[in-house]
Amino acid sequence: MGQSLKLGSPFGSNMVLQRETDAAIWGKAKPGEKVTISVSWSKKGYETKADADGAWKTKVKTPKAGGPLSLSIQSGDETIELSNVLAGEVWLCTGQSNMQWKMRGFGVDHWKEDAETANYPNIRFCQVAQVIALEPQDSVKASWSVCNPASVYGFSAVGFFFGRELFEALNVPIGLISVNWGGSSAEAWTSREVLGKAFPEFNERMAEYPEMIDQTGLLYPPAQKPKGMNQRNPAVLFNGMIEPLVSFAIRGAIWYQGESNVKEPVQYRTLFPAMIKDWRNRWGIGDFPFYYVQIAPWAYKNEPIGVAFLREAQTLALAVPNTGMAVTMDVGDAGNIHPKKKKPVAHRLALLALAKDYGQSNLVCSGPLFKGCRIEGGQVRLAFDHVGGGLVSRDGEALTHFTIAGKDKRFVDAEAVIDGDTVVVRAEGVSKPVAVRYGWGNADMPNLSNQEGLPAPSFRTDDWPIEN
Repeated sequence: MGQSLKLGSPFGSNMVLQRETDAAIWGKAKPGEKVTISVSWSKKGYETKADADGAWKTKVKTPKAGGPLSLSIQSGDETIELSNVLAGEVWLCTGQSNMQWKMRGFGVDHWKEDAETANYPNIRFCQVAQVIALEPQDSVKASWSVCNPASVYGFSAVGFFFGRELFEALNVPIGLISVNWGGSSAEAWTSREVLGKAFPEFNERMAEYPEMIDQTGLLYPPAQKPKGMNQRNPAVLFNGMIEPLVSFAIRGAIWYQGESNVKEPVQYRTLFPAMIKDWRNRWGIGDFPFYYVQIAPWAYKNEPIGVAFLREAQTLALAVPNTGMAVTMDVGDAGNIHPKKKKPVAHRLALLALAKDYGQSNLVCSGPLFKGCRIEGGQVRLAFDHVGGGLVSRDGEALTHFTIAGKDKRFVDAEAVIDGDTVVVRAEGVSKPVAVRYGWGNADMPNLSNQEGLPAPSFRTDDWPIEN
């Protein structure tokens, strides 16, 4: 007969607990049995009782950063011992393939030299299994490992570089929980409840799930995958990979996704913020930091809608409280949807966390963001927030990838010149300009940034309807 006492996901030896908080801990036991938790950092014990279904949950007060720590969970004659635990900062690393991209085997810049020196016993990785589920699950396979040259090979490159920078800046343990799936959509990571209320276009597909369960089973793997079911289907990754983690104490999340949603930029304007709010509501720890990467330039040759509209939707998500965006306009690869330059991406995410969450408010953590314009005869003057030490051309050359249009809505290449904290845009043949766009091509890699080297995202001054 199997053991009745079990821990939820992702509890285990080698884990990092979020420091100095009331951290939820939960699992299964025999119905009605008392569950006792003892911790090495406190004489206080914690008790709870399994309900009629065997589920139990309580909260444990975690210590200041440090370790190693241990926990002992006991119920009846069964005991689970957790060792080599640390208290520190815990971050989810989530999204699709550019977050999943591992250190080894995928051409990440400088991966070998970084991996060979990755002896960081106070950085811990948790890899969450990829599971498609048609209904919410209470557990998922998740295992913790200590960061070293062997373990780092299989971990998210963006996640590792982000965690390493936090560790070097803060000198506290860092826990990184990798929850991602290449090719996944934002709707797959959002709960059925939120999708069903706000996005009726997904209801038809979700209405098929009960029949699929009857025919093939609840989970993939191990069940047979229903025809047409994949990591883009609504709610399936929330069910299988996020729901089991909900309530595990975290500091925040980093997110790199959007490539799978480029066909629906208008929908993404509301879907992405809804997903962020959904996760925050589920965790119940307030508006935890959520920092995301704007998708990088790439040709997207077969897309009927310009990809800049999806990037625009990501910029608009900055209106959601306690968010931040890492811009990748200068580190893309026109020939590869998976750019090799993961370290600058992670650095920009780390800047956001350090500046906003760890008291380093002197850090400039954003590139220039368009805030308004003024038409001055035959030219348009653009104003920006987050200019840092000043606007510059990243490569010292003339500013590129600015276009301008009159009321005919025909955009032509324009001359753009920095004037203090503004940019002045004009073009021959456009004597009465009404709109400017910047970096609006799918694979554009323009050069406007601030002196701190953080690039401006693509933007437009108009609000003309999206053209197919």
